[in-house]
Amino acid sequence: MGKTRRDERESAGRSAYATPANFKRIFSEDINTLYLLSLLLTGTPDKAEECFVEGIGESTKGNYVFKEWARSWARRTIIQSAIRLIAPMDYFPTVSRNADVAHGMDKIPLILHAEVRAILELAPLERFVFVMSVLERYSDNDCSILLGCARRDIATLRTRALQQLGMFLRSKYPMESSSENPAAPENIAMITTPLIAQYFAAPEWPAGVSLG
Repeated sequence: MGKTRRDERESAGRSAYATPANFKRIFSEDINTLYLLSLLLTGTPDKAEECFVEGIGESTKGNYVFKEWARSWARRTIIQSAIRLIAPMDYFPTVSRNADVAHGMDKIPLILHAEVRAILELAPLERFVFVMSVLERYSDNDCSILLGCARRDIATLRTRALQQLGMFLRSKYPMESSSENPAAPENIAMITTPLIAQYFAAPEWPAGVSLG
């Protein structure tokens, strides 16, 4: 009798965790947003696809992840895979992309093209910090742990990214200056980039859970 109850408890405990099948379904259902996350981090369609596939593999390794956290975990594996593939810390902070970003844009909703192009123009480390801290809402501490840089550098990199985004978007899509529509680059970036943030609609990672 005791063994039966113990087996029932163990079975109930296992059912609370996401299975490989659950993760495969998430990657199938969320393919558009997960691919976009991969592209914004890696910077190229080829690397984005590689990152996406690696994310599936990492997510289905049998980690004990509660079902309600499974989508956040899937996004976390994409971020970690991108960090391994790109190694953004190896790039000089001011090195920007020169590659043609038009390749692969056919997979991105048209309404997001301006923001995506602007983000892909950022230097790799600035791009990672912006995507992780602004779009994915990771804390500065979690960003520093995952990227392997000092926590104090995250705010500086984020500010620089917002300035660059604002200047790029203002040059490509002029805006009228007014009290309701300020022309400062940081403000422009904060007005426009929420389109991608809303498209992501990523759930908050549970407080107190380590991302390292």
